[in-house]
Amino acid sequence: MLISKIKKIAIAGSMCVCASSAMAGYDFEVGEDGKISFGGYIKVDARYVSGDVAYRDFWIGTGTPLSEDASQFRIFANESRFNTKYVHGDVTGFIEMDFLGGGGNQVVSNSANPRIRHAFIKYKGITAGQTWTTFMNTSAIPETADFAGATVGLAFIRQGQVRFDAGNFQISIENPESVGGDTANDDLPDVIARYNIKGDWGNVSVSALGRSLNTTMGNSETALGGSIAGRIKTFGKDDFRFQFHEGEVGRYVGVGTASDLIGEEVESTTSYLAAYRHYWTDTLRSTVLYGRVETDIADAERTQWSVNLFQNLTPQLAVGFEVGNFEMGDKNVDSDYAQLSMRYAL
Repeated sequence: MLISKIKKIAIAGSMCVCASSAMAGYDFEVGEDGKISFGGYIKVDARYVSGDVAYRDFWIGTGTPLSEDASQFRIFANESRFNTKYVHGDVTGFIEMDFLGGGGNQVVSNSANPRIRHAFIKYKGITAGQTWTTFMNTSAIPETADFAGATVGLAFIRQGQVRFDAGNFQISIENPESVGGDTANDDLPDVIARYNIKGDWGNVSVSALGRSLNTTMGNSETALGGSIAGRIKTFGKDDFRFQFHEGEVGRYVGVGTASDLIGEEVESTTSYLAAYRHYWTDTLRSTVLYGRVETDIADAERTQWSVNLFQNLTPQLAVGFEVGNFEMGDKNVDSDYAQLSMRYAL
């Protein structure tokens, strides 16, 4: 069944050889000891989804079960992003936006609202603003056509925080949010500590998370969780990326799979991801991945697998094709997908 679907997307995708992607930057000297940089990428996707989980432009940890199978095809460029960085001595300011903020329609203009992704200031060992949570090892995110790829297995949050870096050790206080509880009484920040181990072989990070959650009946509950994640170099340019998260990590993993609280109880979550990237040539590579998340109270079970092939046509332009499956095991539904992407570095 998936083979026939792949044929359909291959035909439709051939109409979309005008997509784009990659990352880059342009630096300009500004005054004395100052520099401003511009970067980002343009990304265009042709995506086909078929099954009894409703279409999404990219999978997250939850979805809409359908009473019968449906198929949908879209071409979109909303993941495209732009960033700018200003450096003056020891001070760095960074801001980035993309166009996944919603709005628009597919009838006339396909207008989409820009949204803020990152906005932070760094001074020596201090980072303040909105960026990736300290709980998250970004180097362990696999290369995929689907945005972020297997989010069910990822720690994946951007939020306000103040972080202190001292060598390989990081500690931060971050924005609290009691998902499933009383957010009006979230008066204590989340606290995260992380230790990074790095070498020519790659990197591994170990993180610990502590939170105070507030239930709808006015009780305060302590939530604790941990994570180990990394990217290990194997043979040639190949690498293995992994993540494992355990405990009362709630909203920090699975992108919508788990709540922090179910009624008056704190939910526990187990989430993991494994991805291997192999280089066929210096510019041609594939990633195969599998991710899964389970929760103990709501009994959610979500999995995603995919395999892809990416080729750099130029150093700035890459094209990729990916097939995979997203399953909501607790709902007994799943959908196959196929996606053609091109990214062009600005």
